[in-house]
Amino acid sequence: MTPEETKRQESLGGVYAFAAYFLWGFMPLYFILLAPIGPWEIVVWRILFSLVFCAILLTVTRTWPKLIAILRDRRLVFWTIVAGLLIYVNWQVFLLGILTGHVIEGSLGYFVNPIVTVLLGVLVLGEKLRTAQWVAIAFAALAVVVIIVAYGSFPWIALTLAASFGTYGLVKKQIGPSVDAISGLTLESLWLTPIAIVQLIVVASTTGLVFGTQGAGHTALVTLAGVVTAVPLLLFAAGARRAPLTVIGLLQFVAPIM
Repeated sequence: MTPEETKRQESLGGVYAFAAYFLWGFMPLYFILLAPIGPWEIVVWRILFSLVFCAILLTVTRTWPKLIAILRDRRLVFWTIVAGLLIYVNWQVFLLGILTGHVIEGSLGYFVNPIVTVLLGVLVLGEKLRTAQWVAIAFAALAVVVIIVAYGSFPWIALTLAASFGTYGLVKKQIGPSVDAISGLTLESLWLTPIAIVQLIVVASTTGLVFGTQGAGHTALVTLAGVVTAVPLLLFAAGARRAPLTVIGLLQFVAPIM
């Protein structure tokens, strides 16, 4: 790949990542619309409907052979399992925060996340930052410290969100050249399906399922959780394949600001 093509791909990756973060900025509003459904049940439908949506995309784009090829590589299978578990933790903690009145702490997590992502890019992948970028990260880190002190309690939600998604981004960056966005998300959703089924049974036997009991409009909104979940993740995966992790990290400030 020529330097010009590399630069073009990196710019395209930045556009994909920005689009993902822009959509994620609206996501708390969407999940609040799903009340009275609880965070444990929402995650179940996010996993199951994402899997259905990805299967449709694989069929439409005729890319099932790519997924089958990935399944033949044990290393890639392992890392897609790791990615799936990381995004599960991120989803569950995020929804617990949003639906229990901790939106600010959730946003704080995504202010910490870019710093984690940039540091992973520098320390693990050996990427370089310009002086202006280091200054920007330093200001962001200082702001985060001030917010944490002002918050007044240990921000476990924020730190868990930052650690899980920062590591998820690193995994996606590492396997990106070998795993296309649709196949990757399909496998992540597939590995999480057993967890989703167990979680569904537990919710049904304790608090009861809300899905299908609040009218056609609410049911449609919950069903769309697959699309709402998958589209930004597909854009993120496409961006992580192309752009340096440091760029991906700096663009992450879009979502928490929104």
